[in-house]
Amino acid sequence: MEDLKFEQVEKVSKSIFRTRDLTKISRLESISPPSVFVGSRLKYPQVNVGILSPLAKEEDAEIYDDSKYWAKNNFSISEVVRLRSNLLNSRFKSNVSDVRKNEKFVQISKEIAIASRPVEVEIELKNRIMGAQKKDKVFAAHGMKATLKNARVVSNIKVAPKVDRVIDDDIKASEGIIYLYNNSLDEYALSKILSVGVLGLKKDKRMVPTRWSITATDDMIGKELLKKVRRYPPVNDYEVFFGEFMGNQYLIMFFPGVWEYELFELYYPGSSWNNSNEMKASTDYEGYEGRKSYAKDTAGGYYATRLPILELLNSMKRQARVLVIRLETPSYWASLGVWVVRESVRKALGGNGMKFGEMREFLESIEKIGRIKYNFNPEVIFNKSRLIKGINEQRRLREWF
Repeated sequence: MEDLKFEQVEKVSKSIFRTRDLTKISRLESISPPSVFVGSRLKYPQVNVGILSPLAKEEDAEIYDDSKYWAKNNFSISEVVRLRSNLLNSRFKSNVSDVRKNEKFVQISKEIAIASRPVEVEIELKNRIMGAQKKDKVFAAHGMKATLKNARVVSNIKVAPKVDRVIDDDIKASEGIIYLYNNSLDEYALSKILSVGVLGLKKDKRMVPTRWSITATDDMIGKELLKKVRRYPPVNDYEVFFGEFMGNQYLIMFFPGVWEYELFELYYPGSSWNNSNEMKASTDYEGYEGRKSYAKDTAGGYYATRLPILELLNSMKRQARVLVIRLETPSYWASLGVWVVRESVRKALGGNGMKFGEMREFLESIEKIGRIKYNFNPEVIFNKSRLIKGINEQRRLREWF
């Protein structure tokens, strides 16, 4: 991927199979990025398991499922939608515990998911190709689906040695995820591996729907980083980071103190998850000890936002109280999954932060930044924030003493 020219990417992203009649396709030779999708719409523990691939042998097939590359090269929403629309999900029904059996399609799916490079496949379909997947907040939807009749891997599978080692070890899935993360596998590769059920104790191995595996991976890595971050001294200054990607605007604030995290998401009318005429909002919070329940209001975005923040704090060897405001504007017209959240936060944190020595000046400056840059006044969030309320109460208590 390093030497893939952006001109080639544009060509691939605009490829639409105009010359092919989808109703007549029953066999195809293709290259999986590699990517496997485990659906959650059947009654659990039944799942749909699918091999994702373009309809033809694309030399640059990996670009169809490389969120980091899309973010690094500032892909537009339309370009990502085109890429995902050209992906076929060749799927079969399975039980999540079938990973413990030697069933052909399950084994092929596992091989593809753990591969470190694109995989050549031959696919035979049972019925005709159907239309688009429904949008989802967590995963990047694919464009087409069909029932799998037969499949065969026709290239050598290349698997990272560390992945091979973890698969063979009889350890908990969470331990395997952390081991691989500490050995340079990113959350994207890890969520794929987790979804096909190759991790965990042999007696407990099972497939995990993709939307669950993405959030579970973010959460497991985040909790591991938090163990380290809690041991570091607090930041000395008040600091704000801000940025925008694909119509998602972020204000990320660090306050001196021990770990706290609060996320506010505001959805403008006309944005991907708000078809109404009024602004909608959701929020979730955790204190020093973290959460004991799922962040049901901001859902997967909560964990996808927290991960890069903890990565930065860990690299700084500091902890902080962290308040995040996400503005989902009408420019974000298609939901592409929480990778957009994760990479938007990374882009914002990768910029130059602004530091302040006093809280009052800090909040006043953020209000100016919000009004001037994003036409939004953060004061309404400050008035509702549990994190800021806690800081103010602590300050008053100190002054009283």
